[in-house]
Amino acid sequence: MMACGSRSNEMVDEFEKLVIRMNPPRVTVDNDSDMTATLVKVDSANKYGTLLEVVQVLTDLKLTIRRAYISSDGEWFMDVFHVVDQDGNKLYDGQVIDRIEMSLGAGSLSFRAPEGTVGVVEAEAEEAQTTIELMGWDRPGLLSEVFAVLTDLKCNIVASEVWTHGGRVAALVYVTDADDKRGAIEDPDRLNTAKRLLRHVLRGGGGRDKKAARAAVSARVAHAQRRLHQMMQADRSAGRGAAGEDDDGEAYDEAGDGAVLGGGGGGCRPVVAVEDCAERGYTLVNVRCRDRPKLLFDTVCTLTDMQYVVFHGTVIAEGSEAYQEYYIRHLDDSAATSGEDRDRLCRGLEAAIQRRYTEGLRLELCCEDRVGLLSDVTRIFREHGLSVTHAEVETRGDRAANVFYVVDASGAPVAAHAVEAVRAEIGEQILSVREDAGGGAARSPTGRDGGGRRSLGNMIRSRSEKFLYNLGLIRSCS
Repeated sequence: MMACGSRSNEMVDEFEKLVIRMNPPRVTVDNDSDMTATLVKVDSANKYGTLLEVVQVLTDLKLTIRRAYISSDGEWFMDVFHVVDQDGNKLYDGQVIDRIEMSLGAGSLSFRAPEGTVGVVEAEAEEAQTTIELMGWDRPGLLSEVFAVLTDLKCNIVASEVWTHGGRVAALVYVTDADDKRGAIEDPDRLNTAKRLLRHVLRGGGGRDKKAARAAVSARVAHAQRRLHQMMQADRSAGRGAAGEDDDGEAYDEAGDGAVLGGGGGGCRPVVAVEDCAERGYTLVNVRCRDRPKLLFDTVCTLTDMQYVVFHGTVIAEGSEAYQEYYIRHLDDSAATSGEDRDRLCRGLEAAIQRRYTEGLRLELCCEDRVGLLSDVTRIFREHGLSVTHAEVETRGDRAANVFYVVDASGAPVAAHAVEAVRAEIGEQILSVREDAGGGAARSPTGRDGGGRRSLGNMIRSRSEKFLYNLGLIRSCS
């Protein structure tokens, strides 16, 4: 029976590939139709994960998606994205346009797994690296201790991404052998020692649930940010993070127990409404929240990993707030009909949005890379009372390009004198303070029972959106 099932799956897979070969993806980059944004139009045969893959490619190219119109009923996928570069300008760089067409066009999009594409480190394909996944309770100075353990074990940290939310911390750390910077660590005894010591650090020396601290060596991660979402979602599903969340999953104890709750957006909670749209067999999801970079990726990633398929959608993110509306079904072609399913979906989206609000002061470190650099820098942060809520670590050739978001040990903004003391010790020329375009706290949108529950369709005014409504591609149930 198992052999027959495997054979059947192979036949289905081959049939999908045949359909894709007969109908290769078509990508159009249009700079003429809109005065303020470049339109990226993608038409292809539809499969589970296609939308996430497209959004992932655009996000990895550091493009901002201002608007998106999604339609994928039947076997065909038709999407339009209004995008600009990091400076808010239309795309005129031929290399960027070529990368979009190569990444999404024929022979690329349809044959990759949903998780495939660029990871957190652009150069990681050039090197053999060991990937370490960490999950545990957040506390001031934790990152310093983690990096110190790895440095003592002669691990060279070439990249890392660290998120904190709800009193929990998730991290991916990419390391090589310090004695052979281009080589992965393969000694099982050394890896087991690293995992044991890191779990001890993540538990805070003991006293907490041992299962709540996790350190594992994983296979190469195809996309770091998607993996971090999966790790934190699995952690929530296991019922952890109670010290920092109420029954609805909202961070409430921002300074209690010494934990630093990053990603809370200064108490700014998104408005997420999930409703049954029975006459069309969909579940309607409305999201209203403060806009920030990579927001669309986070919501689509969450829907995909929770095994929902987006059939129609509209996204508007042209001001300080973002509005998203999706008509979805579960992968088994059913709507989220039960209240429990809708609540779980709502909490999952809220958490995915909140955990990426970067909390604190943004510090950028740019200098020549060396073994032990991160251990030294984060130790200095700790000694001056700074706690890291979010970190992005990269190595570009022989240069380190790192970003840290920091608060003080109680979760409050960092005092100016502490920042200057840290910069003086590390080096004012290599550690700089930067304004964060999408990070800090902002005004909270209207509460759940207020205007935030309005369907996104009622807010739409532009001619292009009315055209889509008249076609019946997107239509509100309200």
